[in-house]
Amino acid sequence: MGLNRRTAMKAGLLTTAVSALGLNSAHSQGTSAPPPITVQGEAAVRTNIPVVRDRRASGGSYLALNTRKKPPKEGWYATYTVRAPEAGVYALTAVATAPVETPHTEATASYLQLSLNNGEFAEIARSQPYWYESKPAWGGLSVLELDELELRRGENTLTFRVTEPTVLETGTAYALALDRFTLRRQEGVELREVHAGGDGTLSTYRHGEPASLTLGLNGRADAPCRVRYTVVDYFGERAAEGYATIAAGEKTVKVALPQLPPGNYRVAASGADAGDDAGADDEVVGHFACLPALPAVSGDANRFGVNVWATSLLPPSRLDAFAAAMRDMGAGWIRDGQAWPAAEPAPGTYDTEHHDRVTRTMRRHGLSPLEVMSPAPEWAMTAASLPLPADLRHAYRYARRLASGHPAAVQLSNEPDVDVTNSTGDAHAAFVKAAALGIADTPDPPLVVLPGIAQAGHFQDLLLANDVVRYADVWAFHGYPDPAEQGEPTFPGAAEEQRELADRLGAGEVPRWMTECGAFFAVRPGIDLTPAQQAVQARYLVRSMVEGLAAGNARQFWFAGPPLHDDGVYFGLLSREFQPLPAYSACAALTSLLGEAHFAGPVSGLPTGAVGFEFDSGRGESVRVLWAAKPVGIPVPGGATVHDIMGRRTATAAAEVTVSRDPVYVVTTTADHPGARPSPHRRTPLSPAEHIVLSQRYSARNAAPNKDNGDTEPPLGYRLSRRTRMSLDVYNFTSTSRTVTVKARPAGGWSARADGPTRVEVPPQGRRTVDFTVTATGGVKRRTDHRLQFTATLDGDEVPASVALVQLK
Repeated sequence: MGLNRRTAMKAGLLTTAVSALGLNSAHSQGTSAPPPITVQGEAAVRTNIPVVRDRRASGGSYLALNTRKKPPKEGWYATYTVRAPEAGVYALTAVATAPVETPHTEATASYLQLSLNNGEFAEIARSQPYWYESKPAWGGLSVLELDELELRRGENTLTFRVTEPTVLETGTAYALALDRFTLRRQEGVELREVHAGGDGTLSTYRHGEPASLTLGLNGRADAPCRVRYTVVDYFGERAAEGYATIAAGEKTVKVALPQLPPGNYRVAASGADAGDDAGADDEVVGHFACLPALPAVSGDANRFGVNVWATSLLPPSRLDAFAAAMRDMGAGWIRDGQAWPAAEPAPGTYDTEHHDRVTRTMRRHGLSPLEVMSPAPEWAMTAASLPLPADLRHAYRYARRLASGHPAAVQLSNEPDVDVTNSTGDAHAAFVKAAALGIADTPDPPLVVLPGIAQAGHFQDLLLANDVVRYADVWAFHGYPDPAEQGEPTFPGAAEEQRELADRLGAGEVPRWMTECGAFFAVRPGIDLTPAQQAVQARYLVRSMVEGLAAGNARQFWFAGPPLHDDGVYFGLLSREFQPLPAYSACAALTSLLGEAHFAGPVSGLPTGAVGFEFDSGRGESVRVLWAAKPVGIPVPGGATVHDIMGRRTATAAAEVTVSRDPVYVVTTTADHPGARPSPHRRTPLSPAEHIVLSQRYSARNAAPNKDNGDTEPPLGYRLSRRTRMSLDVYNFTSTSRTVTVKARPAGGWSARADGPTRVEVPPQGRRTVDFTVTATGGVKRRTDHRLQFTATLDGDEVPASVALVQLK
């Protein structure tokens, strides 16, 4: 992307290579290209970034920035002089650290800004897939495709600058490693950009607003450049086409779009001289979305959210436009999180400015943040406690700090049941209780959301046996289809499983949120989802949201919003150019039409193979969402309006509608009053006894088996000898000293004897430890789980128990 196209860059550029138009270069006439220009990172003419010697670097040294010190007014920078043998467009690559993790290294850097010939700085705001797919160089460095620059003949000045921190393992810092960069002359001027909508958007606009199509080159044309474009809707129907001319000396041209119905549109553009038979490789392809005129509901009534992970997936310069795009799509919530090690690099020392800005931006655009607690810093953990703090007072204090940043809700970890640690359900339950109490002890506390459980099973059963639900406002879980289902994925049974589990525990009134749902789509590096995959993703988004709400979920969070490529799988609702894919438009239609989305019940009397769910929109409307494995006609009530998957209103006079794999909406005005808006569930205030947290602690040699990413079968308990010493930590998260009496309740032939007094006085915000010796009788079978429960009383009131599993190893 050119440095002087700042507005267009924010809007999202298409940078996939296409055929050269051959407009202003001798190379199009057969002249060989000049050799690449390579500049060593340490060869800057001016810089305030240190140089470090390393034999692996191409020149024996490289530019190395890694500091928590805020940059000076001019930023952390390095300026280079580059002599170009001829004017033209040059591709800029570098051996440097990427701003996101890649498969070959976890090392990350700050996002770079560039200035050419003392022009304005612009961020290299490429999406995560571009960086993720970069090739390894050496150490933590990668071969990065950065930009295309239009150089003048002779001397040019190129300045790299860092002004934004990045998140490292132990904190936030300004970071960059630059070994060398290379400039390669490109043949001619090429079409690079396809974008629609208003400036500053991610190629979106609302129905009824004026919109234009922008077509752009990667350099200025010596002569007028005629470009052919075609606009096709989601169903493959041609919506617009024509020619546009980019004037000599210019890079872009704008073309007014006709009034289009809501939907997702694919634009293919190529040089007019390429001919009508030009293939896909000769085209630049982009997407834009015309959104429904009626926006989604806002506030507590909105049931829809999206996973963001801004630090890993969003360049800082795109944050505002992304937040606006998610709001316009109908998301009322975003799920995000900051790294605890970065936020608290040392005990009681907090650095949250970087993440707080993300939260403020999302809030400013009307989005409610769900903050997720990450694993603890290294300084807080031991080999036996990983990934949790060994002292739960750290969890209490950090959760209280998170809550003070005013997120709408805090989730107390992400998928602890499938991480690769030895952590157990009882240890995680004690952590949840301590963190929940920290949140509760803040003014106007956010909602407390239980950990996002990846799958029902042994870990969650033990977590719930420790009575954690009483500490939470929201029950949470995740649900994905089988990754092998690449055709038409089936919505998993997680929602029904979790509803049954909650009902069995008497917690059916606690709202259930599916804080991750999505589907796995296999992709090759450098390629977005195919058109067929895009259609499947759009259909699955609608079906999963609808079936989740029908199963009783109070909210659904799609994974993920930004472009995201992970280990051969693509998840995002936006393309790698930050342009809306069809699933984005399908979500906008869903949230617009369903409104408050009060589930009324399944639609009865449908033909075989057809599925339907009815909702009350909260606007005096009944909305039926219908789909079928094969096309089938379904009667439409008189006066109803029908909308397709993209939200486009179809014919209303027909007596029936043809339903297929693409869901349709049948909207009917009703005489019923709108349904009651969902109000946040707030638990009753926690008693002093509930402020006492019991936590069993074992040495590392007694650790439970590794969870093997959730697939390990029992026995899963702590592995004990016939005689084992262990400890029970008693925490007091109240403001006064408390006297607590503890008691062991072993089962299955085990016994537990205290090595000292079992009545202990615990200071305010303090901890006392009671040591026990646990013994297995001769009848205890090896490798069999048994419960080991500890209870306590405080002034006659029962303290929530600690329940663990133990096995004789």
